[in-house]
Amino acid sequence: MADAYLGLGSNLGDKRAHLRQALDRLSLVCAVKTVSSLYVTEPVGNKEQNWFLNAAVHIGCEQPPAELLSLLLATEHDLGRVRSAKNAPRTIDIDLLFYGDLVLESEDLAVPHPRLHERRFVLAPLAEIAPDLMHPVLGRSIQELADTLESDERVERLAGVWYPA
Repeated sequence: MADAYLGLGSNLGDKRAHLRQALDRLSLVCAVKTVSSLYVTEPVGNKEQNWFLNAAVHIGCEQPPAELLSLLLATEHDLGRVRSAKNAPRTIDIDLLFYGDLVLESEDLAVPHPRLHERRFVLAPLAEIAPDLMHPVLGRSIQELADTLESDERVERLAGVWYPA
């Protein structure tokens, strides 16, 4: 079973429900090991939209990376994600951040996620659940990346357990 890390986000409708539904669906085919707190985060790119709820998830899965990506995309589609434009509002966004220590770059998939080290909305929840996880390309831990990120992006951790509650 491979360890993988996902980033989840939503800024349309019942954001918390969308994140829960995504995890419920993923839990049918993957082992959900650890789920971060929820984080309220400022949108990146297109600032004229609702703020996001974001979380990070550690899963165990039997699927190879391309098959896992297909599962993530199908889950997004089933939960109403419409891909209209880059950085557009979305019911759900599920990014494959890491798949073990795999480094892969193809036309359809890049692992680790190529911009995760530039995004506080990814690093904050990921550092909560996997601070010592090493980025296989950058050779730095998630906590180091989070601590040294120069960004004015606003991120606020929400207290309390949200999943599976």
